[in-house]
Amino acid sequence: MSVGVNISVCSSYPSFALSSSSTDFFTPSSSFYVDRKILQPVSGRLRCKSYEKRRTEPILAVKESSRVPELDSSSEPVQVFDGSTRLYISYTCPFAQRAWIARNYKGLQNKIELVPIDLKNRPVWYKEKVYEANKVPALEHNNKVMGESLDLIKYIDTNFEGPSLTPDGLEKQAVADELLAYTDSFSKAVRSSLNGTDSNAADATFDYMEQALSKFSEGPFFLGQFSLVDVAYAPFIERFRLILRDVLNVDITSARPNLALWIQEMNKMEAYTETHQDPKELVERYKRRVQAEARL
Repeated sequence: MSVGVNISVCSSYPSFALSSSSTDFFTPSSSFYVDRKILQPVSGRLRCKSYEKRRTEPILAVKESSRVPELDSSSEPVQVFDGSTRLYISYTCPFAQRAWIARNYKGLQNKIELVPIDLKNRPVWYKEKVYEANKVPALEHNNKVMGESLDLIKYIDTNFEGPSLTPDGLEKQAVADELLAYTDSFSKAVRSSLNGTDSNAADATFDYMEQALSKFSEGPFFLGQFSLVDVAYAPFIERFRLILRDVLNVDITSARPNLALWIQEMNKMEAYTETHQDPKELVERYKRRVQAEARL
């Protein structure tokens, strides 16, 4: 059975779809999976005593209280360029989630209005009047609209008040640049293991994450303190962890204590947890896409 995973920018619903000739889920026959679990080399790994006891609470929690309904094709147009600052997102888009986290962390809830768009039934006026690229995220600020998630989180950090997401010091800035440049390679590596192209790629890329998290000792985050790098990776690690664990029974934190602690600490941050998707819904959407692709 051939399996493929597509993850795209959020011009439509973000796809984590398998394409296959069967509705069964595929487990690559390689060293990456043994009895549907990841094999991890343990030599040379750093151990984290604070995470030796396994967590028993749910993997994610979803905070719905602050979420307004998504705008769809029946919604009235937004009055663009009226002096307001707006962040256009989809609740299901990992790229938009990056900008949403940055906005929350800097405490800009009263300065940047969140405008959720229904990507399955998007308003015609969104492309015509707001953002010609017709994607999310997009930020309306100072009479212009801009997109691209990594650019937006940097822009929000630079142009708005609140705690800084930019690292101090040349060494951390260099590491940040390296890790931000790696985000696409990270996603591609995981996908290549899911589709059977390179069964060891996901294992290697999560090992890279583990080592990156060990570089600075002053905190559990990629640069020690919470930064743009954590914002960039969080939505994708959230999704890959759910999909690999719930669909293939693979635990990405196995023998990776730094990554396990990072996830634990991220899940304590309201700026992030407010942006969570419901894990059951995310996995069910993934399974429905598997089945839909299998029928093609």
